[in-house]
Amino acid sequence: MITYHTQGRVIYYKYQEQTPPNSEEIAKKFAELSGYSLENVPENSSFAGFKDWFILYYNKPGFTIEVGVGENPIPISQFAGIYRENLGILISGMIL
Repeated sequence: MITYHTQGRVIYYKYQEQTPPNSEEIAKKFAELSGYSLENVPENSSFAGFKDWFILYYNKPGFTIEVGVGENPIPISQFAGIYRENLGILISGMIL
């Protein structure tokens, strides 16, 4: 399961200390493909997203991909770069 948010060029793949099987390996592949870093969800942001719920209830890999930098809404001028950075994630996500 992949969700997209804007801000930071980072990938979150854990829910608190719960890391479903293969999540870290997939997250590392996504980071390699996009150039984004892997980070832990900030404590004040945990419990808030679909990824967290999905991991908690299904114990399957879930990812939040944070794209873009700057103020929200992200300017449309960043779209082409975001698309290029994330195309590998989208294609890999379909086959992993």
